[in-house]
Amino acid sequence: MFRLVVKSEDIQTLAGMADEIWKEHYISINAIDCIEYMLEKFQSYEAISEQIEKENYEYYFVIYENNIVGYIGIQPQDNYLFLSKLYILQNYRGLSLGKKCIEFVKQKAKEKNLTKITLTVNKKNYGSIEFYKFQGFKIIQSVVTDIGNGYAMDDYIMEYNL
Repeated sequence: MFRLVVKSEDIQTLAGMADEIWKEHYISINAIDCIEYMLEKFQSYEAISEQIEKENYEYYFVIYENNIVGYIGIQPQDNYLFLSKLYILQNYRGLSLGKKCIEFVKQKAKEKNLTKITLTVNKKNYGSIEFYKFQGFKIIQSVVTDIGNGYAMDDYIMEYNL
């Protein structure tokens, strides 16, 4: 169901999948130039490699019927697990894979003896906000983060206590 991303080819696959999913999913929220900037900054081969090598990120492929259909990115912090990314290809949504991903992330947090999971979600990403609420996450803060090049992320921070 989940496979750790470790090899260079895995990172290349993940970056390609991010490009596909983000352009499909975020086009109703952000302009394409903003999406492309964010992909380069956060989900390019170079960015993902650096996150894994220097920032203690772990990425996992979501596997369904022997196909890579999505990915998860997590980063352990002091007393919580940051759920940085959870994306499923459009054709595989609605199969309860998101719920299985959340259960997997909860297990990872417990293995690391962490007490909560946090994430950020765009305020206009209504479907994802509702999904996370349904999974037991609560909105705890509203933040605007300057990401450079004239762009900002307007997000909610959501939290789940284990």
